[in-house]
Amino acid sequence: VQLVESGGGLVRPGGSLRLSCVVSGSSLDSVSITWFRQVPGKEYEGVACIRNTDGETYYPDSVRGRFVISRDIAENTVYLQMNRLEPEDTAVYYCAATTRNWLEAHDYDHWGQGTQVTVSS
Repeated sequence: VQLVESGGGLVRPGGSLRLSCVVSGSSLDSVSITWFRQVPGKEYEGVACIRNTDGETYYPDSVRGRFVISRDIAENTVYLQMNRLEPEDTAVYYCAATTRNWLEAHDYDHWGQGTQVTVSS
């Protein structure tokens, strides 16, 4: 499974960005996808998950109500719409895939290369 992210960039606080993750080598009804982010020196944080079987989603409190994960099965692409961005959202964002437990970070064994998101005035 290969994943390629795009859509990162520089945005002002309060702004929006949409990230894309194109998946190849598997269909989205076979793999669950999570968007993770990482700040240097800190652990990866899962910010949005979408389950393969039914499209159910999960968000941690830090982003719930601001971030939305969605998928286009025909295009084999997963999106992360990020709204009301804050400086604390600055990180490298990765999409990752798993065929196992969609809510267990350690079960994600296919990762993209990441895309930088910087929120700054």
